Amino acid sequence: MKPIISSSYSIVFNQDGYNELNLIVNKNNYSNVFLLVDENTEKYCLPQLDKKVDFSFQIIKIKSGEHYKNLDTCNEVWKFLNNNADRKSLLINLGGGVITDMGGFIASTFKRGIDFINIPTTLLSIVDASVGSKTGINFNSLKNQIGVFSDPILIIIDTEYLKTLDERNIKSGYGEIFKHSLISGNLFEELINNSKKLYNDKIIYNSINVKNNIVLRDRKEENIRKYLNFGHTIGHAIESIKLNSNSKIFHGEAVVAGIIIELYLSYKVLNFPIDIVRKVKEHLENIFERIHISSKEIKDLFKLLQFDKKNYLNKVNFVLLEDIGNCKVDINVENEIITEAIDFYNS
Repeated sequence: MKPIISSSYSIVFNQDGYNELNLIVNKNNYSNVFLLVDENTEKYCLPQLDKKVDFSFQIIKIKSGEHYKNLDTCNEVWKFLNNNADRKSLLINLGGGVITDMGGFIASTFKRGIDFINIPTTLLSIVDASVGSKTGINFNSLKNQIGVFSDPILIIIDTEYLKTLDERNIKSGYGEIFKHSLISGNLFEELINNSKKLYNDKIIYNSINVKNNIVLRDRKEENIRKYLNFGHTIGHAIESIKLNSNSKIFHGEAVVAGIIIELYLSYKVLNFPIDIVRKVKEHLENIFERIHISSKEIKDLFKLLQFDKKNYLNKVNFVLLEDIGNCKVDINVENEIITEAIDFYNS
């Protein structure tokens, strides 16, 4: 597959990516190279990486999971880097969205910034989390409240890592793939009519391209990059609620719930076709188990919506769709309609 060119870095696929990685490390003469992993990527992905690189590195291992995407984990890594790294060091992030989000943030803030490279290993991080310059961590149980916009110097997409994933992780990544099809129109008909083949090289390449083309036009989310938040206003709130209750929920699963709810809001507010809303709901429920949202959790959800990053002047702003591929940003919705949309999702 041809490399995808972003603002200041390239997204390079499979063996070509490792060739570029070796070239960069040898050319830049880094004082130290560090590899950030968790216990899963150390076990399942590190052996693959070891075969592909021709340089040595030191491993930094953190615990896996959204619960550890916080300042405490950053502090541990910063302390290690403080004792072992300088400004001419390189950090390679090998893992899913937690690793690439947090690793990018750690690298971008240590000594005001060292180079970092992302090697995403989950479907979700391949099509979404590692692409687009956003780095960050959770704070006070709220998703991605602290972070910076910072570019890696390279992203390597190696689809061999997807063979290490279970079905639930693959499905989680499909949530973002399907969102990209809704906001762009690309491959929507192909995806909506097939619930069995969740990804292939064409689908992955298209999904990355959708996000990259938006980011190239609006890197810091002042306008059209907000399109990428479709499904996430509600989705992030659901994810935070379930995180606080120690329920195991994946990001893509919460986004899928958000997609269905926000499509219903689109129908109520912007006259999005209700037949497509129902078709999308049926399609996604053939793939994902429904996340039950209780009456108490609905009240908690409204509180969490007040902290959404798109809010302005204390108003909750949604990204909604007028039609497939036609997004509208900064849409205010009454609580009664949001409750109705959640009831539709729960039904």
